[in-house]
Amino acid sequence: MTLRKIISVFILVFFSASFAYAKTEIAPPPEAEQQINVFSIAGYGEKGKKNWDLSAKSADVFTDSVKLKGIVGNLYGESENVKLTADKGDFDKVKANVHLEQNVVVTTSSGARLTTDSLDWNRKNQIVSTKNVVNIERGNLITVAQGATGEPNLNKMTLEKEVKVQIKPEPSAGKNETASKNKVTIDCNGPVQIDYQKNIATFNKDVKVESDGIQLYSDVMDVYFLLDKQDSGKTDQSLAGMGSKLERIIAKGNVKIVKGENISYSDEAVYTAADKKITLLGRPKLIIYSTEELNAPSGN
Repeated sequence: MTLRKIISVFILVFFSASFAYAKTEIAPPPEAEQQINVFSIAGYGEKGKKNWDLSAKSADVFTDSVKLKGIVGNLYGESENVKLTADKGDFDKVKANVHLEQNVVVTTSSGARLTTDSLDWNRKNQIVSTKNVVNIERGNLITVAQGATGEPNLNKMTLEKEVKVQIKPEPSAGKNETASKNKVTIDCNGPVQIDYQKNIATFNKDVKVESDGIQLYSDVMDVYFLLDKQDSGKTDQSLAGMGSKLERIIAKGNVKIVKGENISYSDEAVYTAADKKITLLGRPKLIIYSTEELNAPSGN
C-alpha cells in the first residue's frame, strides 16, 4: 500500500470515528418555559375546604411537568394531617402526581415518620410508593424494608421485601433497664402487610422472631399489638397508632422454636405476651438435648 493510500485511509477512519462520537453525544436538556422563584399549588374539596397543597423554593415550568426544588407538601385529613418534604422532585401537571427525591420525609400529626430516597405520591388514589429502602418509626416500632406502598398517613402499609421490625419497650420507672433488654426483632423476606389502625401485622416468607434468647420461625406470622393504657380510652385509634407492646403472635407453617439447644416443631404456634406462654398446635414435636446421662434404673 502506498503512503498516499495509507494517509487517505487514516483520514477516513479519523473522520468516521469523530462522526460516530458526535452522534452519541447526549443532547442538552430542554430549557424551561418559565422559571419561578416561589411555587405553590393547592387542591380544594367541598365547601372550599383545602385538601392538599404543594410548595417549592424554585420551579422550572415545562409543558407537562414542573421540576421543583425545596419541596413541602401537606395533606389535610379529617382526623390526621400529613407533611411531605424533599430536596427536589417533579409535579405532573396532567395527572397532578408528585415524584419526590433526596432526603424524602413523611411525617403525620400522630407521630409516625417515614424516610426514604425517593417517593411517588399518587394524588388521585391517595397512595405513596417507593422501590427504595424505607425506614418507618411509629412509637417504639422501627421498621426497615426494601420497597413500600401504602396510604399517605401511613396507617396501612405493604412492605415488599427484606423486612425488619424492632420493638423497643420503654424502661420501667425507677429501673435501669438496658435498651436491648426485652427487645423483640422480627425479620422476613416479605411482603408484610401492616394495619396500624387494627394493630396487626402479617409477615410472609421465612419469618423469624427473636427475643430473650428464643427464636421462633414460621412461613406466615400474624403479630397483634396492644395499645398503651394511656391510649386505650381514645376512640380514634389512628391518632394513637400501633401499640408498642406485643399482645400475641400466631405462627403458621413449618413452625420451629429454638431455645438454647432445645428445639420444638409444630404446624402452628400461639404466643401470648401476658403470660409469656407458647402453645404448640398440630403434631408438635419436642427435641431436648441434655448433658446429663440417662441411667437405666437398677433391678434391686
